[in-house]
Amino acid sequence: MDDDSRVTRRRVSDTEARRANRGWWDTDADDYQAEHGAFLGDVDFVWCPEGVREADARLLGELAGRRILEVGCGAASAARWLATQGARPVAMDLSAGMLRHAALAADRTGVRVPLVQADALALPFADGAFDTACTAFGAIPFVADSAALMREVFRVLRPGARWVFSVTHPMRWIFLDDPGEGGLTAVHSYFDRAPYVEQDDAGVATYVEQHRTLGDRVRELVGAGFRLVDLVEPEWPAGHEGIWGQWSPLRGRLFPGTAIFVAEKPE
Repeated sequence: MDDDSRVTRRRVSDTEARRANRGWWDTDADDYQAEHGAFLGDVDFVWCPEGVREADARLLGELAGRRILEVGCGAASAARWLATQGARPVAMDLSAGMLRHAALAADRTGVRVPLVQADALALPFADGAFDTACTAFGAIPFVADSAALMREVFRVLRPGARWVFSVTHPMRWIFLDDPGEGGLTAVHSYFDRAPYVEQDDAGVATYVEQHRTLGDRVRELVGAGFRLVDLVEPEWPAGHEGIWGQWSPLRGRLFPGTAIFVAEKPE
């Protein structure tokens, strides 16, 4: 936002965060897809702005026949790609605006997956209903109690299932969201967990993004019962000159922008 008075860092409740982010994504869905839809594709699984694709990385393991839940699916391009690989995906999101784009993309491509509007803190699925769960930048940064989200995902996975998610790399919290030179100077404490909040003139939150350290994320996973298998920090690929918000070749070649956590529910 241009008006710095509308940007702050302060504590918010789950209710405030949910209301703000549902409203934001419903309102911003058209602009988001117009700006990023071509990069994400209609039927593709892109983990991050660095361009890591599941077709190459194979972080989810076996796909054929697997029941897979995409949490915070957005326009569900990843779930549609999973369907083309023989998986049985379900795509869920809080935002009706993003799910509208998921339905439009299904019409364009003919690849259809079940779409569910739901809250990631109260997944409307039975215990052990899925073989795999995943999300690329969905849900996790937008809830106040992400530890509770980890517990919910753990609940709906069968023993031996894999849970893989990508988020903004926690060290990016230190810097301004600037893809240029201004984004190379540390200005915030890495240990400040107060969320980034955009708010209106009345002080009502309109967008909320949470921060957790790497250690926080590991403790959330372990506390929920998961075993951490891998932590992927994608390098900026040569020849990739695209800019996505605060992701850019300048910053990406110096420090990571994405963290991908790979965890499993023990047998």
